[in-house]
Amino acid sequence: MHRLTASQIHRAFLKGELSAKAIAEHFLKRIQLHDPKIGAFLSILETKVLLKAEELDRKRSQNQPLGKLAAVPIAIKDNMHIQGEITSCASQMLKNYRAPFDATVVRLFEEEDALLLGKTNLDEFAMGSSNENSSFFPAQNPWNLKCVPGGSSGGSAASVAARLSLIATGSDTGGSIRQPAALCGVVGFKPTYGRVSRYGLVAFGSSLDQIGPIATSVEDIAMTMNVIGRHCPHDATSLELPPENYPLKTDLNEITFAIPKHFIESSDPEVQTNFLEAVSVMKELGAKIIEVDLSILKYSIAVYQILATAEASTNLARFDGIRYGLRSKSAKDLTSIYQQSRHDGFGNEVKRRIMLGTFVLSSGCKDAYYTKAQKVRTLIIEAFQNIFQTSDALLLPTTSSSAFEKGSIQDPLDLYLQDIFTIPANLAGLPAISVPSGYDKKGLPLGLQIIGPELCDTSIIQYAYAYEQKSRHAKIPSPYEK
Repeated sequence: MHRLTASQIHRAFLKGELSAKAIAEHFLKRIQLHDPKIGAFLSILETKVLLKAEELDRKRSQNQPLGKLAAVPIAIKDNMHIQGEITSCASQMLKNYRAPFDATVVRLFEEEDALLLGKTNLDEFAMGSSNENSSFFPAQNPWNLKCVPGGSSGGSAASVAARLSLIATGSDTGGSIRQPAALCGVVGFKPTYGRVSRYGLVAFGSSLDQIGPIATSVEDIAMTMNVIGRHCPHDATSLELPPENYPLKTDLNEITFAIPKHFIESSDPEVQTNFLEAVSVMKELGAKIIEVDLSILKYSIAVYQILATAEASTNLARFDGIRYGLRSKSAKDLTSIYQQSRHDGFGNEVKRRIMLGTFVLSSGCKDAYYTKAQKVRTLIIEAFQNIFQTSDALLLPTTSSSAFEKGSIQDPLDLYLQDIFTIPANLAGLPAISVPSGYDKKGLPLGLQIIGPELCDTSIIQYAYAYEQKSRHAKIPSPYEK
C-alpha cells in the first residue's frame, strides 16, 4: 500500500479494493517498524485512527457519502492543533500542552474523512533548517540516516519520503516545506499567503507563516489543496476566495519561465547542473525561457532574519510560565517565574532568535533595522511584480546543496543560508512548489522550485505536474519506499 500515491489509495478504498482498517493498520505497522530509526513522529494517534477507519468502512458498507480524502493516511506537523492531543512544537515549553481546539486544516481533513496518523517532528517552534533543533530528538533523512531531512518540517518530509504517511502538513516561514521536501525527494507546496488558514497553527512569523502539504506526487498536492484551500472566518489573514479544483495538464506551450542565472551561482556545481537539466525539460514541454535580473534577492536572508526574529520575539512573549506551558520549579517569585521558565523551556536557537528580534525592535534600533527591512521587503515584492509582467513563473533550485550530514554545519549563519532560494517567496507572499528533479553523485535527492505570481496556485501546480510527468523516468525509490 505504501507504494501507492494518496490518490490511488483513495480510489482503491472507494472501489472496495482496500478497507480503511487495512490501510490504517498497514501504515501504523510501518511507523512501528521504521520510525525508531527515522524519528519522524513525536506522537502516534493509534486509537483515534483505528476508530476512524472502522467508521469509514461502516459508511462505505452503508453507501453513505465519503469525503475527498477518505482513507488517506496523513501526518500533522506538531505545531498544529488536534483537539485533546499534545501540541509540543518540539519544545520543552509545551511538552504537556493539550490543544483545546482543532486547527482549521485538521478540521477540514477530518470532515473529508482522512486518517490522521500522528504528529511529526520539527525544529523547535519551527525555527531551523535541519530538524536538529528539536528538543526531543532529531529526525533523520530516509535516504541516508547520517543526513538531515531539512527543516523545520523535517519530520513531515521524512514521514512521506519513508512512506510512513502519504501526505503530511508543513508550515513554511522561510522555506520550511520546500527545503525539506527537496532534501527528502518528495513534493512540497507553499500556497499564496492567506490561501490556507493559519488558525490553530502556533505562530512563528505571522506575516510569513503559511501551511501547506507535502506529498509523494503533485496530483496528491492538488487533491489536498482542494480540501484545505478555503476561507476561514477565524483567521484575519485568510483570503475570502472560493475553493479551487486544481486541474492538471501535461504541456507548457506558450508558458514563459524566468531564471535569474546570476543568483544561483553560489550553489553547489551539481545543483547548478541539475537545475539546467530541469530547465531543458521545461523547454521540451514547450516553455520559453528568459533570463532576468533579480540581484535584489541577495538581501532576502538579511531582511528575513530581521523580520522573522522580530515577529518571533513578539509571538513567543506569551510563553511566560504563567498562563500555560512550562513553569520552572526553581522559580521563587514572579520575576524568576518569567526568567527561569523561559530559560528552561526554550532551546538555544529559539533563545537566539528571540534575542535578535528583541534587539531589532528596541527603541534605538527599530528604524535602523526593522523599518529598513520592511522597505527592502517592499522592493523585493516590486521586483517580483516586474518579473511577472513578462513571465508566468520563476525557476530556481530549491536548495543550494543536497542533504548535509548532521552536525556538519555549526555556524548558525551558515544554516540560515540553507534557505537562500526559498525565503524570497515568503517575503513576497507568493505560491511556490518544490518537485524532485534528480539526484547528486551520492544518490541524494535534489529539487526544482517553481515560484508564481500571487494567487496563481493552480498554475504553479500545473507546471510542476507537467514537469513531474516528463521527468518521472529518472525517479528512483528511497530505501524505505521499496
